[in-house]
Amino acid sequence: MTSPFVIHCDLLVRFAVGLLLSALPMAALAADAEPDHPDRLPHEGVPRGTVTSGTFTAADKSLFPDTVRGYTVYVPAQYKPEEPACLMVFQDGTWYENPQGPFRVPVVFDNLIHRRAMPVTVAVFVSPGTVPAATPGGKPWNNRSFEYDSMSDRYARFLVDEFLPVALRGLSISPDPERRAICGISSGGICSFTVAWHRPDQFRRVISHIGSFTNIRGGDAYAGLVRKSEPKPLRVYLEDTSGDLDNLHGNWPLANRQLAAALKYMGYDVRLDWAEGFGHDGRHGGRLFPEALEWLWRDEPHRPILNTAGDLEGDLTLLRLLVPGAGWEKVAAGLGFADAPCADADGNVYVCDAKAGEVRRLATDDAAPSVVAREAVSGLEFGPDGRLYGCQGSKKRVITIDPRTGAVAEVATGIAANDLAATADGFLYVTETGPRKLTRIRLADGAMSTADAGIAGPNGVALSPDGGTLAVSEHEGEHVWIFRVHPDGSLDAKMPAMTLRRPVAVQGEVGRHEPPLSVATAQGDGMAVDRSGRWYVASALGVQVFDLGGRPCGVLPAPQPERPLTGCVLGGPGHDYLYVTNGDAVFRRRLTTATP
Repeated sequence: MTSPFVIHCDLLVRFAVGLLLSALPMAALAADAEPDHPDRLPHEGVPRGTVTSGTFTAADKSLFPDTVRGYTVYVPAQYKPEEPACLMVFQDGTWYENPQGPFRVPVVFDNLIHRRAMPVTVAVFVSPGTVPAATPGGKPWNNRSFEYDSMSDRYARFLVDEFLPVALRGLSISPDPERRAICGISSGGICSFTVAWHRPDQFRRVISHIGSFTNIRGGDAYAGLVRKSEPKPLRVYLEDTSGDLDNLHGNWPLANRQLAAALKYMGYDVRLDWAEGFGHDGRHGGRLFPEALEWLWRDEPHRPILNTAGDLEGDLTLLRLLVPGAGWEKVAAGLGFADAPCADADGNVYVCDAKAGEVRRLATDDAAPSVVAREAVSGLEFGPDGRLYGCQGSKKRVITIDPRTGAVAEVATGIAANDLAATADGFLYVTETGPRKLTRIRLADGAMSTADAGIAGPNGVALSPDGGTLAVSEHEGEHVWIFRVHPDGSLDAKMPAMTLRRPVAVQGEVGRHEPPLSVATAQGDGMAVDRSGRWYVASALGVQVFDLGGRPCGVLPAPQPERPLTGCVLGGPGHDYLYVTNGDAVFRRRLTTATP
């Protein structure tokens, strides 16, 4: 039995959502005066599914501690436990489940499933959480904006790990993300997109009605993020109208059209239904809802159409870097800790297993990895003499390794070396992360000098193809610094020319009208550069790619996001593969690196 407190909270949530959606009464939202789609009306002879209600109270260690939310679950009449059903989750669930509202999901599902216009699908209608008042007579806290408008993966993890296992208990649901959809209106719309954006392993079909892709908590960034992120396997339906909101958060119609354009540019399976007039309500979306579901659940395979005709000369879009269908492939596994990738002139890649204390060679012919030397290094690079140069911060030295014999010799001592780059003129630039120094070593006589100081944890370092520009990533900040390199090895023209994207923080409070709260550092690490001059920087978010002028091109997510991404290098046949050291493994993927 539902408690009076939960009933009170549910009414508060409905009231709050109503204020956000429209000032119109429910009768107007139902759009009874508008021509109705036949699938929004009950029909004789159509089996009806069942709807049951429940209450979910989060634990004090939950991602949303001590919140209480009501939910309902629709199970279609055609459901069979032995045949796992599809799943669709609705935010602001009372709006979608309401039989007198603009969407009337149980009725629409009954009709579409009956005539096989969509698969047998279980629907979960979930309300945003509320926090009970601590004192008698106090008002509960409505958690809707924090849950829905934030751009982190917090709500996605709450759904997947905490809520859905309870709401779906006893039901047979397909784990296939292609058979899982998520939907919402207004802030629930951007919330649904955010869940799929972070968790395409769980949801790959999205419906957003009048989505709040505006700066309530930084959501206006999505249009830009989509254009500079590797495309995700999502099918996205967007709906909005010219009469939607224009207020302190932004312009809703413009924001939705911007997002639709970005998704189209990146080759997504996307549809925007648009109309003149209406308002920030569910009338237009409700009328089109049956058509939207048919489009969302259609079996037709998506064939991306890419058009980069609008790119300016020098624009290095990800679309011209990525090879369709070529993702990450594992080329070495079972390492204790993979680090320090580098490549020789033939494209053979060398990496270190820091835990085993070995430098290994990964040949271009895919032969079994071979041990080159029994040494642990955190940075590795070929010098102009054909030898490998390595950093051993724990031993405060830089060494050379003969790649043929494995012979090791010291180059410099008394240096907290992390990573290094070698010039054709016989200089090494070595990052010292703790001391915040960049040290120059002249190979001719081993002379050391400070080339720069003050970068926030200098880590990765790389030279442009012509050797005239040096780039250094910072581990304790968010920049990649560039320097001009002179023939005598001196550096000048220091600038923070590249800004690394930082992951959105899960912890921490973000107020309304504020940008998303990011973690403090981007954790810039190993770097690489291709023959077209693109810079690649390993970071907490993935491999971040920049063009010759330091403009961000996009981000390639790490193959194993939960493990450290320590370095990257171009190697393999034709140097057309990006290799990364990622936790206990080495991965690679083919790229079109020569594209100007």
